[in-house]
Amino acid sequence: MARALDLVGERWTLLVVRELLFGAKRFTDLVRGLPGMSQNVLSQRLRDLDKAGIVRTRRLGPPVSARVYELTERGAALEPVLIELGRWGSRTPLTSGAELSVDALMLALKTTFVPGPDFDCELRFGADVFHVRSADGRLSLARGPADGARVVAEMDAKTLRGLVFGARPVAAAVAGGELRLTGETAVFERFSRCFPRPQPL
Repeated sequence: MARALDLVGERWTLLVVRELLFGAKRFTDLVRGLPGMSQNVLSQRLRDLDKAGIVRTRRLGPPVSARVYELTERGAALEPVLIELGRWGSRTPLTSGAELSVDALMLALKTTFVPGPDFDCELRFGADVFHVRSADGRLSLARGPADGARVVAEMDAKTLRGLVFGARPVAAAVAGGELRLTGETAVFERFSRCFPRPQPL
């Protein structure tokens, strides 16, 4: 445990890993997902993670020609640790009303999932798109569009958080213009009920 904490125990380090769990990101994307973290600290954490073999950099080809950060195989192996840490932390009462980044919210779905009826949804948050599916009690969640999803939902992260953790009715979000559904509304409603907020300890 001490050796692990030497690598990932610094403040913000695991949150940087969290932001990269669903795929590579540019530095500006990481800044946006970690609004309380200074750019200098982020740069240092990325250098430390690179040195430890947890994160690597890659340059995208034309027409983008941007440098991105992504997890190595060793870094990706931290996912079950982050999920269990998230489950443990979710039982602690909230002390701030800070909004979750889209990637943080997706990991929160993984930490709170309780199997229910099957669903297959595409979630769109502007340019961020995720495919979330439950079949036979198992959840799969990945960045990218869904092939043949039964419902496509367009919203922001705050709206989804209110629907899945705040028990806001789907119909109210649709009526208010914060949620746009294409496909089977009942499938999205099934999805929204599978992530109960943990009871604080």
